[in-house]
Amino acid sequence: MAYRSKFEEQIAKRLERDGRTFLYEPSKLKYTLVCSYTPDFHLPNDVIIEAKGYLTAAMRRKYLQVKEDNPYIDLRFVFQRNNPLRKGSKKTYLSWAASNGFPAVIGPDIPPSWFD
Repeated sequence: MAYRSKFEEQIAKRLERDGRTFLYEPSKLKYTLVCSYTPDFHLPNDVIIEAKGYLTAAMRRKYLQVKEDNPYIDLRFVFQRNNPLRKGSKKTYLSWAASNGFPAVIGPDIPPSWFD
């Protein structure tokens, strides 16, 4: 059997040596992290603006979860530039936002329509 680390292998060998029954990584368990999100800008019309220079995979997961957990909010992005999501990717910050239902622009200017 292949273990993820030498330490896990040592533990398994001890369990086997002692005649103990065990399963190694038999299933995945779900867990939820309870976090809070502080928006960068909140307009009087309840539009929330997040200003982003970088948009990492962890950040993308966070914003998708914020949207799922708070379906009533109007979250929009002002990106500093339209970078690819990762090196060599054709998907950019703007295309990620559009494909996930987030209005987004390249800033620093905010469209006047966002204030209506």
